Amino acid sequence: MNQFEEPYLRMREEYAGRMPFYLTYPMTNVYQTEKEYERDMELMKELYPRRMRKLLAYVEEECDKMEYEGSMMYDEYPDKVLLYRTAANVYDKAVPIQETERHGNRRDRDFMDVIQVLLYDEMYRRRGRRRRCCRKWW
Repeated sequence: MNQFEEPYLRMREEYAGRMPFYLTYPMTNVYQTEKEYERDMELMKELYPRRMRKLLAYVEEECDKMEYEGSMMYDEYPDKVLLYRTAANVYDKAVPIQETERHGNRRDRDFMDVIQVLLYDEMYRRRGRRRRCCRKWW
């Protein structure tokens, strides 16, 4: 028996066959489950390699800037060019200028791919959270 079934069973005995109005529709505890998702995600992020954790901090900062009503992050089909430009901004912040000069002002393709994957994953997570928690019911 889990934590959600137990109060319901006690209540059934109290009301002897009559169900209270607020139990007629199943209530899900959306915010509690969202907290559990967030806690689990934070634990998984701690397992990332040190360099990727530092990179993820830049990605999260960029996503924080994009988290507003009408943002391209929440578009049904986000623009690929704008997403690439966002990843390029993260790359420019993350890679020191000395390394960029060593490559001759070219971006390291593999590192750029990693940034894009982290960015898209973070956007997916935030879009899902918004879909689950911030839904308008009218």
